[in-house]
Amino acid sequence: MLVIAKAPVPGRVKTRLTPVCTPEEAALLAEAALADTLAVVLAVPARRRILVLDGRPGRWLPDGIEVLPQCSGGLDERLAAAFGAVDGPALLIGMDTPQITPALLAPALAADAWQRCDAWFGPATDGGFWALGLAEPAPRLLRGVPMSTAATGAAQRRRLTTAGLRVRDLPPLCDVDTADDAIQVAAAAPGGRFAAAVARMPQLSGPSGTPSRTSRAPIPSRLSGRAAC
Repeated sequence: MLVIAKAPVPGRVKTRLTPVCTPEEAALLAEAALADTLAVVLAVPARRRILVLDGRPGRWLPDGIEVLPQCSGGLDERLAAAFGAVDGPALLIGMDTPQITPALLAPALAADAWQRCDAWFGPATDGGFWALGLAEPAPRLLRGVPMSTAATGAAQRRRLTTAGLRVRDLPPLCDVDTADDAIQVAAAAPGGRFAAAVARMPQLSGPSGTPSRTSRAPIPSRLSGRAAC
């Protein structure tokens, strides 16, 4: 299991949550999302559990997670390098989908996950993707794919099929880029740290602590490959 992420430092993560949230609040939401994500990673079967990190580990990092630094370059290069650091089947996710569960990831991590299957693909509702699994990690399958566009997911999936890979799909998910995304994701996973963090922010929650819509219109987002952003 690979998780690609940025350390939750104010001003460097979840910048599109501002000005609805302060940079400090955005970082708290990012930390909660990352903590939820890593908790799920610890709960699923995997030979290695690796956080490919831009930044330094913090208090949010649990035991049992190996940390590798992200390389420089565009997001396609960073994703490619993450796969290049491992051998054997690997499933990569980001930190923007704290609503994931072990059950959601189970098809791509089961004992028979790679029978008649070369790749797993998790599309994001913004046109990107939130998960990518490869039976044989091959960095060339990611390099050059245009990231952060409305067609990122389609382009990445097409790269896989054009290479002759048999692709199976995971369910589409919303990733957290905007304040409205945060509210939607918190509602989808009300028992997590992320939902609790959203509930503590009045501009994102109602008087009872339940998520409510903001007055700010959502801005279209991409890679859910914003995984590293």
